[in-house]
Amino acid sequence: MRRYGKNPDEDDIRVRPNTKGNRPRTNIRPKHEDAAEGMVLTVDRGRLHVLIGDRTIVAMKARELGRKSAVVGDRVAVVGDLSGGKDTLARIVRVESRKSVLRRTADDDDPYERVVVANADQLAIVTALADPEPRPRMIDRCLVAAYDAGLEPLLVLTKSDLASPDKLLETYATLGVSYVVTNRDNFLTGGVDAVRERLKGRITAFVGHSGVGKTTLVNALVERQRATGIVNAVTGRGRHTTTSALALPLPGDDGWVVDTPGVRSFGLHHIDPSRVILAFPELVAGTEECPRGCSHDEPECALDAWVAAGHADPARLDSLRRLLATRERREGD
Repeated sequence: MRRYGKNPDEDDIRVRPNTKGNRPRTNIRPKHEDAAEGMVLTVDRGRLHVLIGDRTIVAMKARELGRKSAVVGDRVAVVGDLSGGKDTLARIVRVESRKSVLRRTADDDDPYERVVVANADQLAIVTALADPEPRPRMIDRCLVAAYDAGLEPLLVLTKSDLASPDKLLETYATLGVSYVVTNRDNFLTGGVDAVRERLKGRITAFVGHSGVGKTTLVNALVERQRATGIVNAVTGRGRHTTTSALALPLPGDDGWVVDTPGVRSFGLHHIDPSRVILAFPELVAGTEECPRGCSHDEPECALDAWVAAGHADPARLDSLRRLLATRERREGD
């Protein structure tokens, strides 16, 4: 084998031809220090709509990001044509660290996580009191997902002109969940203002079954029209009218609403039970004597003695265990 000295003549060095005609690979990635920062508003077939300043531009994910994806709510760094003009396309070169991630799986046996929204700080769980009938198990699952993601839950009950909210609110009284009750008629008399007041200065993701009035409520909040549908009279289920998540600013730029597609299930395969209990601060200290890997619903659980000693309300422990058991139950049970 021929060996070269420290300073070989260029003519003596054999160079492998690049038959593909592309650039040689390198592990050095550009820093893109001049990239503009923006917020992802929606994702549509690989194209991301990003708000930069007062302009909305269309961008695609740069190859250097690999498998890392950007979702609605992400703060991203963008380079390229940022004019927002027709047929222009920029590149997302960096996804900034997320302060929160709301996830779900298709069902409890599916290990594939779907990110619903990034960087939200509140989850509005929209539930109709009738037409379709409320499904408490679905609400429980959304609450568990909110607690796991570190989001503050807000229960939004719609169609109160068709049924009373009292029974459902009683179910969640011990959880201390904030709530607001509204219907289509009181939108004209300040009902929507009561909801908007809860959203001020926050990024709020709206989730709920199809047909519960979620998009109708969002339209009223942001003064913008997205398609709405009706409930099927035979199945009692709504139709999907929102097909992709979309972040919309509240009037006066005083917060954001993220309208998400209606869901028929909310899988919790990814949930860490140790994070759910953080929503019950009066119970956290009682877990110090629990055995390792305690599910908090077994004979050796130290929370029973903690509650018996008067450190917390027994109803709160019951609520915690009901939420933790949600993963073993289907929404329709």
